[in-house]
Amino acid sequence: MTGFARAAGADESFAWTWEAKSVNGRGLDIRCRLPLGMDQLEGQVRTAAAKRFARGNLSLNLSIDRQAAAGRLQINRAALDQVLALVGELKDKVDAAPPRIDGLLAVRGVVELADGPAETEDARARRDRAMLTTLEETFAKLTAARAGEGEQLARTMTELLDEIARLTDAAATCAGARPEAIYDRLQAKLAEILGEKQPVPPDRLAQEVALMVTRADVREEIDRLRAHVSQARTLLAEGGAIGRKFDFLAQEFNREANTLCSKSSDIELTRIGLSLKAAIDQLREQAANIE
Repeated sequence: MTGFARAAGADESFAWTWEAKSVNGRGLDIRCRLPLGMDQLEGQVRTAAAKRFARGNLSLNLSIDRQAAAGRLQINRAALDQVLALVGELKDKVDAAPPRIDGLLAVRGVVELADGPAETEDARARRDRAMLTTLEETFAKLTAARAGEGEQLARTMTELLDEIARLTDAAATCAGARPEAIYDRLQAKLAEILGEKQPVPPDRLAQEVALMVTRADVREEIDRLRAHVSQARTLLAEGGAIGRKFDFLAQEFNREANTLCSKSSDIELTRIGLSLKAAIDQLREQAANIE
């Protein structure tokens, strides 16, 4: 399922932002982009993501800005001496006012940010925990975004299940699937081939009809399709990580529809079977979006 979320946090030394993006995927694929020096977070990030999500290609990005308060401003004496030396060389060649202090400080490199005191392990651990807390906020927002898409997806899949159920009922009541219809077709074919001069004994005809009915009997496939529809509705009502279960169920739907089409010797029943396959293919496509 797709979604995007962002959350930010800060302490006295750093400001950070997490971004999380997910797209559809059959499994859970986690990709982390962490700044240099933050590799110690990757294992915890992956563990936290695996607890939250079951499927999807998940991209996680952490960006960090060091706060100005983390160090102090200082004068780069070497750079300042170079600037003053240049001013001395040019004062007799250029008619200009003497440089002011604000102008000197504005020269790039004259004022720089000194490193603050060395960070302790305790401070680093506190910051890591704070970053992971922000990550959980990001995951909560991403879950909400995915849930919004999931509601629309559930409506779409319910409509497809309604269509599959309707087509299954149509197949069950199709005249071409009834034994008497098969009997009439066989008699018509025999009359066309043999004519009235060589009638087939009734018992022999009954045997052939029984064999054809057995081969063309789709009641088992219809019962299974109805059971699959019921199970699919139950899965949608349960919610949660049902994507893999729905993938398997969609395969079972497709198997029954294929068998129904292969058994059919009636044009109308074949048309219904093909419509069933089309609806099931759409259901399989949508099932790939479920977590």
